[in-house]
Amino acid sequence: MDREVEDGTSAGRAAWFADRFDALAANVESFIKGKSDVVRMALICMLAEGHLLLEDVPGTGKTSLAKAMSQSIDGSMRRIQFTPDLLPSDVTGVQVYDSGKREFVFHPGAVFANIVLGDEINRASPKTQSALLEVMAERQVTIDSIPYLVPRPFIVIATQNPVEQGGTYDLPEAELDRFMMRATLGYPDHDSEVQVVTNITAGRTTDELQAVMSTADLQQMNQIASSVHLAPAVLAYIVTITASTRTLPELRLGISPRGTIAVAKAAQAFAAAQGRSFVTADDVKAVLQYVLPHRMILRPEAELQGRTARELLETLVTSVPVPQVRAGV
Repeated sequence: MDREVEDGTSAGRAAWFADRFDALAANVESFIKGKSDVVRMALICMLAEGHLLLEDVPGTGKTSLAKAMSQSIDGSMRRIQFTPDLLPSDVTGVQVYDSGKREFVFHPGAVFANIVLGDEINRASPKTQSALLEVMAERQVTIDSIPYLVPRPFIVIATQNPVEQGGTYDLPEAELDRFMMRATLGYPDHDSEVQVVTNITAGRTTDELQAVMSTADLQQMNQIASSVHLAPAVLAYIVTITASTRTLPELRLGISPRGTIAVAKAAQAFAAAQGRSFVTADDVKAVLQYVLPHRMILRPEAELQGRTARELLETLVTSVPVPQVRAGV
C-alpha cells in the first residue's frame, strides 16, 4: 500500500494504475469466484469514484462482493441495513443538544465513511432513500442549514433484491441516476459454486481479506482515472449515443447529462485499468451496459411487448458510427 508512482508520465501513471488495479481485483476474486467480469467492472466504478448498485436474487453474493471490495481498502467502512423503520437521521446524522456545552452538537450518521454499504436499499421508505440524494451527488449532507463534508474518497455500494416486492419501495429515477453502474452477479458456474461452498463450510468469510490498498492509493487512482485523455471524437461518440436515447419511442425517459458524464468517467477508469492513458471507442462500449440501462425508463407498452433497455441500447450502439480518428495522445 501507499506505493508512489515512479514514472510521472501519463503512460507511466496508467501502467501503475493497471498494476494496482490487478492486485485489487485479485484480492476480491480470491473470495468472489467465477465472476471476474462483474468484479472488475464494480472496481472500475469505485476507481471512477462512482456509486454502485448490485441487483440480484438473494444468495448470489451481492453483499459478499460489496464487503470484499471494502475489506480490500484500508479505509473506513460503514454498513447500513435498510429497513422500513430506518430514519433519514440514521443515515445522515442529527443535531443533539449537549447540556454541558449548552449547544447543539452534530452526531454524524452512517454515511460518514469512505465506503458505505447500503444493504437491501429498497426496503427503506422513500423518505429515507431521499436522504442519500444529496450525499451521493455532492459528497456532503446538510443538517439545519449547515453543510458537512463526508470523507473522500466516498463511495456508496448498495444492494437490492428485484424479485421480492413485499415490504419494498422502488428506487426513484432521481436516485437510480446517481448510481454510476448497476451490476448483476447471476448464478456461478459449477466449479465456482463448489469453491464458494468449500470456502463457506470451512468458515472463511470476507473479514479474513487483507487490505491491499490505502485510501491514499485509491485517491491517487481516482485522480489518474480522471486525467486519462478523452479525445473530442470519442466524447462526441458518447454524447451521440446518450442523446439518441432521448428520442427512442420505446422510452419515456432517456439518458440525462449526468449519465453522459458517468459513461465518460467509467471509460476513463476502464482505459487506465488496461494500462492506457487514452480512451477508445471500445472502452466506451465495454462500460455502456453497466452505466446506461438502469437510466433508460421504458414506456408501459414497450414493457408489455417484452422490450428491454439492454436490448434497445445494443441496437442503438450498432447504428452509431465509431470514431475513426486516433484517440490516443
